[in-house]
Amino acid sequence: MIKSYVLLDRLIKTMKNLFTLFFVFLALIRANAQQAENLTLELCYSRATENYPLIRQRELIQKTKEYSVSNAARGILPAIVLNAQQSYQSDVTQIPSAGPDTGIPVLSKNQYKVYADINTPLYDGGAIRQQKRKYEVDARIEEQKLEVELYPLKDRINQLFFGILLLDSRLEQNRLLAHDIALGLQKTDARIKNGTSLKSSADVLQADLLKTRQSAIELASIRSTYLDMLAMLTALPLNVTTTLERPTAVPAVSGINRPELNLFQYQSDAIDVQSKMINSRNLPRLSSFLQVGYGRPGLNMLDNHADSYYIAGMRLNWNLAGLYTIKKEMHILELSRRNLQVQRETFLFNTNYTLTQQGGEIEKLRQLLNTDDEIVTLRNKVKQTASAQLENGVIDTNDYLREVSAEDQARQLRIIHEVQLLMAQYTLQTTAGI
Repeated sequence: MIKSYVLLDRLIKTMKNLFTLFFVFLALIRANAQQAENLTLELCYSRATENYPLIRQRELIQKTKEYSVSNAARGILPAIVLNAQQSYQSDVTQIPSAGPDTGIPVLSKNQYKVYADINTPLYDGGAIRQQKRKYEVDARIEEQKLEVELYPLKDRINQLFFGILLLDSRLEQNRLLAHDIALGLQKTDARIKNGTSLKSSADVLQADLLKTRQSAIELASIRSTYLDMLAMLTALPLNVTTTLERPTAVPAVSGINRPELNLFQYQSDAIDVQSKMINSRNLPRLSSFLQVGYGRPGLNMLDNHADSYYIAGMRLNWNLAGLYTIKKEMHILELSRRNLQVQRETFLFNTNYTLTQQGGEIEKLRQLLNTDDEIVTLRNKVKQTASAQLENGVIDTNDYLREVSAEDQARQLRIIHEVQLLMAQYTLQTTAGI
C-alpha cells in the first residue's frame, strides 16, 4: 500500500513538471510572437503609401504616358488616305474641232476615280520630338502631384505612432504608480493589524488603487483605437500584443527636400517644352507624297477610257500665320515661369518659417527634459522618505499619497516631454522632406 502511495506521489510530481514545462513553452512562444510583431516607423511609412487607394493612380499615369508617347512616335509613319469620287458635270473640256468625224473623243460627263494619298513627313521642325517630350514631362508632373498628395500620410503616421508610444509609456508609469500605492497599502494593512492605524487609512489607498486601474483601462482603450487606425492606414495585422519600436533621435536636418520642389522643377520643364513646341510649330514642313489611283479619265484628260495613274513628288509647307503671335506667346510663357518661381519661393519661405518654429520647440523640450530629470530624482527621494514615515506611523496615508502623486506627476511630465521631443524631431524631418 505504501509503495502505491509513493508511485502516485511520483506520478503527481511528474505531471506537475510537465505542466510547468508546457506553460514555460507557451510563454516562450508568446514572447517570440510579440518580438516578431515589433513595428517600426519606417515600415509604417512604406506600408501606408502602398496601401493608400490613391497610389493606384501611378500605374494609370504610367500607362497613359506610354500610349501617348507611342502615338506621337507614329507621326513619322506615312499617312495614308483612301478616297473615292463619282461625279456628273454639266460640261467637259474639249477641243473645238473635235467630233465623231475627226476621231478625237469627247470626254464623258460621268466621271469617277478611286485613289490613295500617301504623305511621308521628312522634316517637321522637331514637332514630334517635342510632342513626345511633352507627354513625358506631363506624366512626371502627374506622378509628382501624386507624391505631394501622399506625403501628408507621413504626418498622420507620426501622430498615431508617437501617440501609441506615449500611451505605452503612460501605461508603464501607471503600473509603477499602482505598485507604489499597493506597497503603501501593504504597510498600512500591517499597521492596522498591529492596531496602530485605522481601517479608513487602507480604504483611502484602496480607492486610489482602483482609480489607477480605471486610468489603465482608459489608456488601454485609447491605445487600441490608435492601433486600429494605424492598422487601417498600413493594412498590417496589428493587435494589442503589437510592440512599437521606439525610433532613435534624429540629427539636425539641413536643407529642404520636399516633393513639392520636384513638382516645381517638372512644371518649369513643361514650360520649356511649350516654348520649343511654339518654335517648331513656326518652322517649315517638308514631306514626300504619292497618289495612286484609278479612274475615268486618268491623267490624260483627252482619253475617255478608265486608266490607272500615280503622282509622286515633294511638298514644302510653311504656315507664316504663327509668326504674328509668337512674341506674345513667349511673353505668356515667361509670365508663367515667373509665377512658378514666386510659388516656389513662397513655399520655401513658409517651410523655413515652420522649420524655425519647430526647431525652437525642440530646443524648449530639450531644456524641459533636463529639468524633468532633476525634479523626478528629488520627488523620488521625497517619496522614499514618505514611505518610510508611513511604515513608522509618522505620516498618514493622505500625506503618503500626496508625495506618490507628486512623483507620478513629475514622471508623467517627463514621459510626455520625452515623447514630444522625439515626435518633434521626426515632424521636423517630415517638414524638411528628409
